[in-house]
Amino acid sequence: MSILDTLGEIAGAAAAVEALEKADPNASLLAKGVAAVAGFKGAEALEELIDRKKQNDAGDTQEGQQA
Repeated sequence: MSILDTLGEIAGAAAAVEALEKADPNASLLAKGVAAVAGFKGAEALEELIDRKKQNDAGDTQEGQQA
């Protein structure tokens, strides 16, 4: 895991907490914690999806060159 991956996950968590605070200014600490975890995991899942897409695209390119 690189520092950029970690920064992306932290940014996802911060964005989720900010969005919750905009939607509900009186949100509880528990709700903010849940939002932070969801944002963290969401950013992680998005990064994995992008990596898989890049690998699939690279595989398709290599197959096209071999054919």
